[in-house]
Amino acid sequence: MCALDAVLVAHYYVDGALQDLADATGGCVGDSLEMARFGRDHPACTLVVAGVRFMGETAKILSPDKRVLMPTLEATCSLDLGCPAAEFDAFCNLHRDRTVVVYANTSAAVKARADWVTTSSTGLDIVRHLHAQGEKILWAPDVHLGRYLQAQTGADMLLWNGSCIVHDEFKSVELEILRQEHPGAKVLVHPESPAAVIAQADVVGSTTQLLQAAGRLEAGEFIVATDNGILHKMRQAQPNKIFIEAPTSGNGATCKSCAHCPWMAMNSLDQLAATLAAAQRGDATQDIRVDPDLARRARRPIDRMLAFAAARKTPPPSFATQGSQGMGPA
Repeated sequence: MCALDAVLVAHYYVDGALQDLADATGGCVGDSLEMARFGRDHPACTLVVAGVRFMGETAKILSPDKRVLMPTLEATCSLDLGCPAAEFDAFCNLHRDRTVVVYANTSAAVKARADWVTTSSTGLDIVRHLHAQGEKILWAPDVHLGRYLQAQTGADMLLWNGSCIVHDEFKSVELEILRQEHPGAKVLVHPESPAAVIAQADVVGSTTQLLQAAGRLEAGEFIVATDNGILHKMRQAQPNKIFIEAPTSGNGATCKSCAHCPWMAMNSLDQLAATLAAAQRGDATQDIRVDPDLARRARRPIDRMLAFAAARKTPPPSFATQGSQGMGPA
């Protein structure tokens, strides 16, 4: 076993200080697809994943010989929690004629039951591909993303009823009021949001695609409907533009926009330092472990997604305008 030799992989939703540290030390700041690719391909012996648990599990599945640490193992995801493996397996068994496609925001056990894994950046292309092959799809867990993909592709999709506690809270009426207050602003929306919020978007896409849109579009103001952790990178990349959080509450509320994942917020510099110090001492309490047999089964649909994305050569996303949203290529 090699020395610690660690590299930091951080999601756009974690604290800005962790994102800056990852950038400054040769690590990666990205969405779940970028994190998966980077961790798999980087030569470091140890991956430190600042994000939520399914991201650490995915890193371990793709790099079984590497050590995978997280600043906190308590950081989970409402989509993961809302799709228990045993219940999902029973649901799949009732619909064996369908191709099982699961979102990356799921446990290793749920991924192991799937035919495909997708991220928000690959989902549209993969569902469109499967629909063109005449396949009927069983989708889990995010119902809003599933409905969006179904509307965009016309695919026959049976949807698991899960949602993200952050994106589910965006309010369409309040967003319309905010748009009236900022008539020149472009609206950037993550597809885990409710349909009435997506309907007001100028661009619908993954975190990476929303960042790219903020740089590409000429507007001076943007209303952003996703976790507010992404605003750190948006403001760094576009310091002359104004980024406004989409509303999650109405007038009189103590928090007009509370769009931040409580589990992403559990990651901190102090916890990262403590995790690395403990790992150096041989303490393995913050190590991610995945049963090897389960990991082998979960890796198949993940590899299928990564191969599909690589075959597309990840061209720049084709941003949609209001009334014809699309996430673009992976």
